[in-house]
Amino acid sequence: MYSFSFEYPYLFLLLIPFILCFIYCKAKESSYFMPHLNLLNQSTKKSTILINLLKYLTVILAITALASPIKIKNAQFINSDGIDIVLNLDTSDSMKQRGFNKFDLQQNRFDVVKELASDFIDKRTNDNIALVVFGNSALIASTLSFDKNAQKEILNYLDIGIVGPRTALIDSLASSVKILKNSKALSKIIILLSDGEDTSSQIPFNIALKLLKKYNIKVYTIAIQSQNRYVLNKIAKETNGKYFNANSKEDLQNVYKQINELEKSKLKKNKVVLKEYYYFYPLFIATIILILLIYLRNKE
Repeated sequence: MYSFSFEYPYLFLLLIPFILCFIYCKAKESSYFMPHLNLLNQSTKKSTILINLLKYLTVILAITALASPIKIKNAQFINSDGIDIVLNLDTSDSMKQRGFNKFDLQQNRFDVVKELASDFIDKRTNDNIALVVFGNSALIASTLSFDKNAQKEILNYLDIGIVGPRTALIDSLASSVKILKNSKALSKIIILLSDGEDTSSQIPFNIALKLLKKYNIKVYTIAIQSQNRYVLNKIAKETNGKYFNANSKEDLQNVYKQINELEKSKLKKNKVVLKEYYYFYPLFIATIILILLIYLRNKE
């Protein structure tokens, strides 16, 4: 839910001296005695009202800009010792196969994966999450972020074949390491999901394993319908992770549930607030009014 407020509301107190000065501070000007002065007053009365109105609007809008109007989009509580997670997903052509969901036989594998991965993201409220997909090569779809809505939106735009029809599984691990290697989190994990053999990687398997161990990254591997069992099992074993096999949507749902339970975050500690700033709107209007005010003053 969005809420509107001011980041520095106390700055509106500046209106008090402005109002007091308006009441008590009168400018001293030269006096001229003229006959029929009432005619001159009538001709300038409208102009004076307009100028005063513009002057007050300029000050009010400038102070409003200083108070920094904001819209709070989202507030999340983040662990200081939380978990950084990379969801590493196969987008090769084989993910087009249907029948993985027995309740909707027309739904392909990747659509099921997106649905369940999105649910998993929702459950990891205190964790930093990134997205990597792989086909002919690996693509970092999103770096680590606490913004779960943004991550789910990115996930929704991903599709089969986005980086080619083949399977660069090992290369995707290297890309995931690139995201996590500078992480300060106490726990760094990759959840690697694939339904086929590696057919496109350029990085050797043993190099990828060394990188994972060097940066203390744990890998949970998920094989869709028993493909690539040996490699995925070895990756999980060598990194102190766990290997899973999923033959249906229900299996995959259970896998994500198990991983969610295995990797528990600690209690909420730090609050992260996502904001949109709007100070430039009143500032822009105040600037335009000030220019108009200067023009009218000079015209007089």
